[in-house]
Amino acid sequence: MQKERTLAARAVYDGIGLHSGRRVHMELAPAPPGTGILFGRSDLPEQPPVAAVAANVTATLRATTIGAGALKFFTIEHLMSALHVHGVDNCLVTLDAEEPPVVDGSARAFFNLIAGVGTVEQEAERRTTVIDRIYRVDDGSHFVMALPYDGLRVSFTSLNEHPLIGVQYFDVEVTLETYAKEIAPARTIAYEKEVEALRAHGLGLGGSLETVIVYNDEGWVNPLNFSNELVRHKILDVIGDIRLAGIIRGHIVAVASGHALNTALAKQIAEKGN
Repeated sequence: MQKERTLAARAVYDGIGLHSGRRVHMELAPAPPGTGILFGRSDLPEQPPVAAVAANVTATLRATTIGAGALKFFTIEHLMSALHVHGVDNCLVTLDAEEPPVVDGSARAFFNLIAGVGTVEQEAERRTTVIDRIYRVDDGSHFVMALPYDGLRVSFTSLNEHPLIGVQYFDVEVTLETYAKEIAPARTIAYEKEVEALRAHGLGLGGSLETVIVYNDEGWVNPLNFSNELVRHKILDVIGDIRLAGIIRGHIVAVASGHALNTALAKQIAEKGN
C-alpha cells in the first residue's frame, strides 16, 4: 500500500491572477495526514478553508471555481494539476486573493515550485481513487470518460473551428518526467476577440502576452512552445480537474471536454466511490 504524501517544506510564490488581474501571494504548506488539499485566505483568517473536492465546485466558466461558506477560489486547475502529478495528498494552499497566480499560463512554475521543496511520505495509507469501471459524461457533442488503467494516462482530442488550430490529438502516460517535459509548459490559449469578451464579463483581467497565448485571424500573436499546445494544455487542465476526485489511477479519454465536463466526471467518480 502507498502512503500519503505532503510537502517537505513551505513554498511561496507571488504573481498576478489571470481572471482577477490582482496581485496575489500564495503559500503552499505541509498538512497532516487525512487533510486533503485545502484553500484558505490569509487576509480572511476567520473563514474556514475550502476543500478541493468535486462537491465544492461552484462554477466552470473558463476556469474551475470551488467555494464553501463565504469563500471561493477560482482558476485552481493549474495548481491542482501540478499537485496531482507530484502525488500530494495533503496541502494547505493560502492566498490573499481569490485565485492563484497565473504565471505564464502553464503549470511549469507550480510543478517546479513543488519539486523544489520536495514531498515526504506520511504515516497514513493513501486511498487512491482506482477507476474500476467506465465513467462517462457528455453534452451531446463533447465527452470525457475514465477507464480502468494501471497508472495515469490521458488521451485528448481538441476541436477548434479556427483553421490555425483545427483538430489536435495527444496521448500521454503521465509521470513526473513526461509531465515536466510534455504537459507542464503548455500554456492557456485564447482567441483575441474572445479575450475582449472575457474582459466584458470581468474575466481575463490579468491576461497579457506574458500569461496567455493569443491568436487572431492573421495567425499567432506570440510564439508557441508546442505546435499542438492547445491539446496539451487541455490535458494539463483535465489532470487538475480530475484531482477533485482524489489521486487517480485510470485512463482519461476526452473529446473537446472543458472544465464543466471534467468536474462533472470528477463528481461522478467521487460519488460512486463513496
